[in-house]
Amino acid sequence: MLEDALVRDAGGMPILHADGTRSRDWDEVEAFCQSVYMPYRVRPLVRLSRPDATMISAKAGRVTMTRFSYGTGIHLDRFDPEAGNILVLNTLRGALDHQSDQGSVATGAGESFVVDCSRTDYWLEGDPNHMQLNLTIPHQAMADIAERWFGFVPDDGLWTRRVKFGGPGSAWISLLDYASKAVGQGSGGSAMSRHIEEILCVELLRHWASAANFSLENGARCAAPGYVRRAEEILAAEAREAPAIGDVAQRVGVTARTLSGGFKKFRGISPRAFLAARRLEGFRTDLESLPSDQSVTAIASDWGFSNFGALAGRYKERFGESPSQTRKRVKRRQT
Repeated sequence: MLEDALVRDAGGMPILHADGTRSRDWDEVEAFCQSVYMPYRVRPLVRLSRPDATMISAKAGRVTMTRFSYGTGIHLDRFDPEAGNILVLNTLRGALDHQSDQGSVATGAGESFVVDCSRTDYWLEGDPNHMQLNLTIPHQAMADIAERWFGFVPDDGLWTRRVKFGGPGSAWISLLDYASKAVGQGSGGSAMSRHIEEILCVELLRHWASAANFSLENGARCAAPGYVRRAEEILAAEAREAPAIGDVAQRVGVTARTLSGGFKKFRGISPRAFLAARRLEGFRTDLESLPSDQSVTAIASDWGFSNFGALAGRYKERFGESPSQTRKRVKRRQT
């Protein structure tokens, strides 16, 4: 499983890639890595050795999948936190040593490791035979999906944990096999792509939390005080009217400052961010369900959005497509 990830499709046919997939030039390899991962420092374990790199990438929504190896032993460190990316390193062959919460930990074939480089330091060493199927996921994408699926954004009790998970024959490896075949069949910009992004991020959150002993199901979500839960109900029910946060705080019997602090502590986001997410989701629901003769602009106006350029940017960041693309899919379905 995964031996031909991003190389052959589900039918066993070779996948054609527009860009070069091999290089022995350090500058080319570094440029590829900075584009699909983030800036970091690489040092060969053998001085003056040249790479024989495999460089293949594919997109699944906001997730970048890469089949990659340097073709020589390397040490990597100084990962740029400003890039805001999470790395999931899935070893296909050879071995990597990672900086983890328990010191150095090795991953071999079929094993995975996750680190949020926007939240913690990290280094790794790869032997000359390593081959990886890696995922690069923006931290914000994971936060969005955590909030949508579990009702809160985890704090650094999860994001700072650098952990090993998975293993040969695990459900995670089977999911990667499915995802790599799906994107290999040209699903990078479709509804299938967004489905793959969602399922990869949700399952990663589950595995990550389990390995880090962090509760997603009955942790911060259930522990939130009643005023936070009541405010969520109001904000969700009245999202179209965009109630003022101060008014909502008064209705649940606390100050705006207390409400904001409760959301930050138990949900990892502000009440305003929670409301903004519900408004985007409501806008998307209308785009997908209202008759095709209603324009995007009319639907946006009905939700009280006036800056359509800013709305389109936030919408695409959240859902991986523009409002007009969503609407076109609906029109095609209704005709």
